[in-house]
Amino acid sequence: MTSKRMPVLFIGHGSPVNAISDNPYTQRLRELGREIPKPQAILCISAHWMSEGSWITGMHNPKTIHDFYGFPKALFDIQYPAPGSPVTAAFIQKSVDDPKIRIDQEMWGIDHGTWSVLRHMYPKADIPVLQLSLYMEQPGDYHVKLGQQLRLLREQGVLIIGSGNIVHNLRQIRWEEDAQPYDWAVEFDEWSRDKILNRDIHSLARNYNQDFAGRISVPTPDHYYPLLYVLGASEERDVIRFEYEGIQNASISMRCLSFGLVR
Repeated sequence: MTSKRMPVLFIGHGSPVNAISDNPYTQRLRELGREIPKPQAILCISAHWMSEGSWITGMHNPKTIHDFYGFPKALFDIQYPAPGSPVTAAFIQKSVDDPKIRIDQEMWGIDHGTWSVLRHMYPKADIPVLQLSLYMEQPGDYHVKLGQQLRLLREQGVLIIGSGNIVHNLRQIRWEEDAQPYDWAVEFDEWSRDKILNRDIHSLARNYNQDFAGRISVPTPDHYYPLLYVLGASEERDVIRFEYEGIQNASISMRCLSFGLVR
């Protein structure tokens, strides 16, 4: 696998309804898809695949997973029929020294943390898509170090996307999408922004839940950890850009960022 060096992205995916919405956020996703050179493959670390150990999808035709309930039927009708890439999965497994990554041939597929983003960025679904699971028992440093080992994929034309939300508290949501954000949500979103700009990966990996704003913004780390893979896969030479900023439903940060996206 060889191709043009790819950027690495963190996408705040928010509610599944964004998959069928036309709003400034989804419009920006569509623009991003046009701005990035077409990848050879896409590796997505989604907040919605949590596992014992680290796994990567390795099937030829990953299924579309509708891992939510209580939403409009139109969402359950969506299929994202992108192919998989067993060759890319094997390459990744071989390239990562520690931890050992296992290949999943049938358990998972493409969940909404991935397809709700990609159906805007790449609506043709003609690029191979793989997912890497989150080993939730491991601390932040584990996810950063695994991201560092994935960095070489960028030189092979693989677009790495972390899909989650920096602020993600479903218990505190307000049902209006444009509801006034909580002060703590704004505080933690801005704290994270500043640490990202300063490339303070240590604080982002270890200190995100040290105060009230962090603890209530990240009640569980599943939507936060994908950011750590992106930070690990980034390099000092990468230009950092915030591709979208905003908070939906008062407690969900939609912040999206890129490292190394050349315009």
